[in-house]
Amino acid sequence: MCVHIAVTDGLASIAVWDPDEVSIRVARGAPTRDVLREVADILLIDLGAPGSRGGPLRCFCGMRVELPHELLPRMLTAEAG
Repeated sequence: MCVHIAVTDGLASIAVWDPDEVSIRVARGAPTRDVLREVADILLIDLGAPGSRGGPLRCFCGMRVELPHELLPRMLTAEAG
């Protein structure tokens, strides 16, 4: 089963693995770079997903992890600026 990423309010940290939902919850409003770094760490270090830093995010099954649309506009704005 592939990991899903969801944006959530009220988290104590930037990104949290939720094994019951097979998802990584990320804090709404957190800086995009921090979110990507935390998610990559969870996938690579904690879950043993294939891939390398700077490459596409991958699930532990090898499939590409899709980011929520809510994060995409912030990513595009951050890259342009």
